[in-house]
Amino acid sequence: MSMRYQAGIMTASYFPLKVPNRPTGATATGVSGTSVSVAFTAPTDIGGGAITGYTVVSSGGQIATGASSPVTVTGLTTGVAYTFVVYANNAFGNSPASAASNSVTPIAQGQQAFTTAGTFSWVAPAGVTSVSVVAVGGGGGGGGNTFNGGGGGAGGADLRYVNNIAVTPGNSYTVVVGAVGTGGSSGAGTAGGGSYFSTVGTVFAKGGGGGGAPSGGLGPAATGTNVGTGGNGGSRSNGDNAGAGSGGGAGGYSGNGGDGASFQGSPGNAGNGGGGGSGAGGGSFSASAGSGGGGGVGLLGAGSSGSGGSSFSGGSGGSSGSPGGSSGNPADGGVGGAYGGGGGGAGQGSVGGTGGVGAVRIIWPGTTRQFPSTNTGNL
Repeated sequence: MSMRYQAGIMTASYFPLKVPNRPTGATATGVSGTSVSVAFTAPTDIGGGAITGYTVVSSGGQIATGASSPVTVTGLTTGVAYTFVVYANNAFGNSPASAASNSVTPIAQGQQAFTTAGTFSWVAPAGVTSVSVVAVGGGGGGGGNTFNGGGGGAGGADLRYVNNIAVTPGNSYTVVVGAVGTGGSSGAGTAGGGSYFSTVGTVFAKGGGGGGAPSGGLGPAATGTNVGTGGNGGSRSNGDNAGAGSGGGAGGYSGNGGDGASFQGSPGNAGNGGGGGSGAGGGSFSASAGSGGGGGVGLLGAGSSGSGGSSFSGGSGGSSGSPGGSSGNPADGGVGGAYGGGGGGAGQGSVGGTGGVGAVRIIWPGTTRQFPSTNTGNL
């Protein structure tokens, strides 16, 4: 009589002809922190009864079970190499083990954000060979004017992300966070600075343009892919006693920031990219009043877009971004929201709003944590 044999042992309660055949094609993928996903092909010969589940055992002794492929094994140690075998189970016991899977080494997850202007160094941690990076430029500064009209709103900054960037553990990489644009006191505000990781050819986000005395500052021209362009600042409306223009919103993860309003008392525009900042509120009917700053964009990945602000007020931030500031007292422009919102235009004789700060955020491993929304939140 033909019989199947397991581990060289036969007992009265063991039925080798009735356990399933071994699974095949065990493959370890989806390494994330201290867990690994193990895929496999179920056996076609299920033995004497239906398969009730599968057991996966790591070379380190960790055990996980599941009803079907794949099965996630947790509790692994980062920096240690593992292989995996799979057993099919039915009412009569476990199948023979599958052939061992490929070897994988879990990598610790991590993140670091740079949110003040300047030049910094980031050192790749041990075992980290890939990162994903999002950069936001500094928002432009709003315009000011000493004459009969308010200043123009500043442009919002660019957002840019790149995933799965190769790095070498222990190597140092340059991080630059662009400076904010400053508001004009009797003329145009200054543009915000660009932000980048490693080199400008790796990940680079432009800053927003400064608001003019009468005209709005522009958002940066879009470059590359995975980019949301900052919204344009609003121009002041024409004529004497004209209201100031509002700041443009920062670019989003899937579209542009909203444009600031140019008309007296009118609302700004919502950002149309997931997580994008909004346009800020419109100016007042009087040249003596300033206008709101543009909304900023968050660094934690795509989310809801910010809405446009109403008259005097700043635009709301997208996702985890902060809102732009309302017009100041006596008539300063509102500050742009973090990160990357454009400053609002000033009223007559006052100072335009400062742009929202820029930022660079790095997350790893870049193979499993990727913008706009794959495991991008804080750990």
